Amino acid sequence: MPDRNPSSTAQRFAALRRRIRRWMRPPRRIRFSRAGWFFSAGSVLLGVAAIGTGNNLLFLMLGGMLGFITLSGWLSEQMLRRLEVRRRVARATAGEPARITYELRNGNRRLPAFSVEAGEEDQEEARAWVPVVDPGAWVTGRAETVWEERGVYPLETITLSTSFPFGLFVKERDVEVPGEAIVWPRTDRRVREPRPAGQRVRRSGEAFAGQAGARGEYRGLRPYRAGDDPRDVHWKTTARVGEPVVREYERDRSRALWLCLDLRAPEGDVAEAAAEIAASLAAGAARRGDAFGLATQDARVRPGTGAAQLERVLDALARARFRADAGRLEPPVPAGECVLVAASSREAGWGEVFTATAATGGGR
Repeated sequence: MPDRNPSSTAQRFAALRRRIRRWMRPPRRIRFSRAGWFFSAGSVLLGVAAIGTGNNLLFLMLGGMLGFITLSGWLSEQMLRRLEVRRRVARATAGEPARITYELRNGNRRLPAFSVEAGEEDQEEARAWVPVVDPGAWVTGRAETVWEERGVYPLETITLSTSFPFGLFVKERDVEVPGEAIVWPRTDRRVREPRPAGQRVRRSGEAFAGQAGARGEYRGLRPYRAGDDPRDVHWKTTARVGEPVVREYERDRSRALWLCLDLRAPEGDVAEAAAEIAASLAAGAARRGDAFGLATQDARVRPGTGAAQLERVLDALARARFRADAGRLEPPVPAGECVLVAASSREAGWGEVFTATAATGGGR
């Protein structure tokens, strides 16, 4: 589970369970492959037959098979014992594949390491495979995994493994490499452009409220994009070209868009929908080139523009911790100039309110 509340009792127990599991887990492990089970069973049967019959040829074959097993264990240990590993995690989005990059260095001066896999201790399905790591060389391997929920996921142990040389056994070695994966909320929710001074708008699954006001000077026409206000459709041009066309207005660039996310809600689908609405609004502002910032009970991101600003806002949203006992959200500027995103409608006086409901919270 993502670590959204490190101080909570549940998170402390989860961390304790992880420490106990790592303490009980041996740093070196060996697993039998299917071929290894057959080979080992055959060795046992051959040994029983050799002892029962006293046949020298059977003893000779048994010795060869046991030597084969011993050589396999020794070579697989040599592949892993001098390997160094580093991890780099790209920013991830909930529900989408995320890339983890592992950098391996072979500290052995003479012997290369063959057929090495690297992956997280608790993610057996996400493994990076490297065919060979030459002595003293660095090699990069990549793996993909999916985190279904936003949050901050602790990464503590990297498991290195190899089935070299004969594929009979899989030797594993754990390496402690502390880190974390920051998983952003989704930014693909269909939400229209916020207008804190605009008229009241209603949408299925989300509620918006605001006051009438200026919308800026008319700039021209452009093709319709998902989330545009239907009131802006220019029907004569739409009928002439056969595709939806909307009016576009200049925005006042001197005033930043403040997104205020109210964390006063229990964790669940509706709360996650509120985080995704805030992320989608921020992504829309970044695409338009608007200046935008974020305020919650726990964090505040100063207004800015561009992709870097969007990353800062998404990082803050990934760490946002919804809870019923959160204090009142204090806006950084007058509330009438802010856009409130909440799991439920609470207060009047905001420039515009995006409310997540059960309809928007479902279907994750």
